[in-house]
Amino acid sequence: MASARSGDVAPVAPSAEEVQDQLERILGSESVHLPERARRFLVYVVTETLAGRSHYLKAYTIAEVVFGRQNFDAQGDPAVRIEAGRIRRELERYYLMAGGSEPVVITIPKGRYVPIFQASSHCRGDTADEAMAPPSPVSVEPSSSEVAAAPAASRSAGKRWLIAGAAMAAAIAAGAIFLGLEPASKEVASINSRPTIAVDRFEDIAGGSRFSGISGGVTDEIMSKLVKFKDILVVDASGNDQDAVSGLQNARYALQGSVRQDGDRVRSTARLVRRSDGAVIWANHYDSDLRIQSVFEVETALAEEIATAVAQPFGVVFQTDIAPDGAGGWDAYDCSLSYYNYRRSMTAEALQTAQECLRSVTEKFPSDATSLAFLSLTYLDQVRFPYKLGTKPSPKILETASELAKKSAVIDPQNPRVLQALMLTSFFRNDVDAALEAGAAAYQLNPNDTEVAGEYGLRLSMAGKWDTGCDLVSKAVSRNAGPQGYYEVGMALCAFMRGDLQAAELWSRMSDLNYNPMHRMVLASILGASGKIEQAKRELDWLDTKAPALMPVVKREISMRLARPQDQERVLAGLRAAGAAVDQVQPAVTN
Repeated sequence: MASARSGDVAPVAPSAEEVQDQLERILGSESVHLPERARRFLVYVVTETLAGRSHYLKAYTIAEVVFGRQNFDAQGDPAVRIEAGRIRRELERYYLMAGGSEPVVITIPKGRYVPIFQASSHCRGDTADEAMAPPSPVSVEPSSSEVAAAPAASRSAGKRWLIAGAAMAAAIAAGAIFLGLEPASKEVASINSRPTIAVDRFEDIAGGSRFSGISGGVTDEIMSKLVKFKDILVVDASGNDQDAVSGLQNARYALQGSVRQDGDRVRSTARLVRRSDGAVIWANHYDSDLRIQSVFEVETALAEEIATAVAQPFGVVFQTDIAPDGAGGWDAYDCSLSYYNYRRSMTAEALQTAQECLRSVTEKFPSDATSLAFLSLTYLDQVRFPYKLGTKPSPKILETASELAKKSAVIDPQNPRVLQALMLTSFFRNDVDAALEAGAAAYQLNPNDTEVAGEYGLRLSMAGKWDTGCDLVSKAVSRNAGPQGYYEVGMALCAFMRGDLQAAELWSRMSDLNYNPMHRMVLASILGASGKIEQAKRELDWLDTKAPALMPVVKREISMRLARPQDQERVLAGLRAAGAAVDQVQPAVTN
């Protein structure tokens, strides 16, 4: 293709290396604000185009590979189109701010998912406006974002685990006597002990169309989704009763937004404002198409997206840095922040800080079930992450975690975070049935809680219910569940167990391999099963150096996590192929 303004000389396409360098600059720029899923999307379409596979870039393949969504309905689900639009806008803003100084321009034309790469005019000595077609296929190593999706669970198969969960919360409350626990006092934490979000009525700027009522519907749906997150308090900013006025005065955040319509298209914006100084700490917009979704479907989808982004664990509300006042100065919100900061960093120091905070706040507010659940999880982590945290697991520590979870369940049996703690402590005490019942109840109470969905999906998978469990893990990953790189190892196991070694390796390399040495162990097994012995040995050497206590007891550690002998054997077989001595006598856990 030639440009008339360049003397009919065809411009030279940028090389694959130049495109990859440009992509790294874009993703590394502080001015680019793309969520993790959108970053995977961009890396995937660029990598596939450079590799000559652009003809595979359809909505359903992107949904499957990047979002982990099986059986994707491109006509009825606008998720891929919405994400592509977000990337286009971010690229436009990036190049606008760059002022023409970038050597390569990457664009994604509207209506397509195949990117176009163009050498900047100042770098090639002409002023051509035309975008060049993608270069001819270039052999490049696949990116770590070039991933394969978890298998889809059939809808009918997924019904079974919801049946047990339907009455689980009530059963826990009724079982207080059986657990040997006295009901806690009715004392509750002050309203300031948890972040309060005042939800303003979304502004209706739809111009009096027949869809003008959508703003009120979105607002009501958002509040109904937010109240399911027990880590926060929700206030209707339009309420005028005494409780609403008091809650509004103490609200730390205001959730605001607007809805406008152009024909059959609806654009909704949302922002979270810190009320103390008016700072906007999060904002996003969402596009919907009323030709393929009903008004009710649009309202529900928007509410789920916004509520999850704002209130999910590791989400917007729990990303603020904390500055505690010291011993005795903690409140429940500080402790929640401290817990999530610990889970991101996974250091012994952060664990100690979180534990001290949670002990303090549970002494001050003994009926704070959420803080008790967090405290339970910090004890459990000493058992499940000992090779990262440098802790010494023991039955006594596990029992402490279990008792705290049970105590929190008596106080608030319909709290998803409580049920999550009960699920995890039961699983590691080898009571798989009780674990899955608690997980089903937690997920039924709040399916938009990505940590509940992800952890429950992992327990289902590791209990041998791989199809159903992997579908939930995939859902958590597609919604950017945190901590980053944690659930990807679950996706690696899902692919490994179904025999897709290539996808298993890609997912494993996408996980945070330094988050937990067990992640390295999984990668070593996958590489061993794939016949990549030298690469597997490098992972084993890393484990011998960085986590020497793991491999001598790896058989026991695997049996603690995978319930079925055949699943355990698959991982062990991969390690044997890699050259690991996994059949030695395993030392026992001691008090």
